[in-house]
Amino acid sequence: MAVGILLVSILLVRSINAPLRALGDAADRIGADLSAAGAPEVGPREIRQVARAFNAMQARIRRLIDDRTQTLAAISHDLKTPLTRLRLRAGFLDDVEARRTIEADLDEMERMLDSALAFLRGEATEEASRTIDIMSVLRTICDQQLDAGHEVILLGPPRARRLACRPTAIKRALANLLDNAVKYGRRAHVTVDEQARELRLVIDDEGPGVPAAERERVFDPFYRLEASRSRDTGGTGLGLTIARTVIRAHGGEIALADAPSGGLRVAVTLSTNARS
Repeated sequence: MAVGILLVSILLVRSINAPLRALGDAADRIGADLSAAGAPEVGPREIRQVARAFNAMQARIRRLIDDRTQTLAAISHDLKTPLTRLRLRAGFLDDVEARRTIEADLDEMERMLDSALAFLRGEATEEASRTIDIMSVLRTICDQQLDAGHEVILLGPPRARRLACRPTAIKRALANLLDNAVKYGRRAHVTVDEQARELRLVIDDEGPGVPAAERERVFDPFYRLEASRSRDTGGTGLGLTIARTVIRAHGGEIALADAPSGGLRVAVTLSTNARS
């Protein structure tokens, strides 16, 4: 009799614990990917109710983000028309210097709009996740910078643990970080350190660095330490924004610090799967 009661108790506990674990796993998944599968609506009635409420909340958040993305994309697209009219009107100015200044401002605004549209479209795209060789991706990005005449050094294992990710998004994020390093820091040193359950990528440059008080603000869209730097480099202030958005969407993190060389250090951590 006692054994029977014990077995029933164990089965009852398992019937509650398994759905709760599934709900917790679903919460972890949407923290990294809002389009991830929702919580299974199984188990006792109360847990099924919680799972349904959780799935409804996930769907509402996704709709809100989609609506926001579409609205911002529409606004950015509609601003193209008045910019074109302003460019035509600037062409009739007799003051050559004033015309050049206005056209330079219009060029910068168009670059910002193009970057915003590309960013928003990228956020709305659901790229399939697959497992990639992150060292191969990094070598490709570094080779592209070398071909462009920049000095880049890559240090790391010949073959690191493979990474489950959205490949195009991760490649874009890492390319943005390296692009920033060579633009503002002249040369870049990329180091890859493989740890137990994560991959740590460090990019050091030899530029002026970023003051500690500004290290969070530089991740804001279109924020730049110097307004003049965009004209010298062609930047729009979205590179770090995109990089952090992508990295956090993969459950990783990015941090800025002083590099030993006196420039900026960008440290990225990404979770890896168990297979090598």
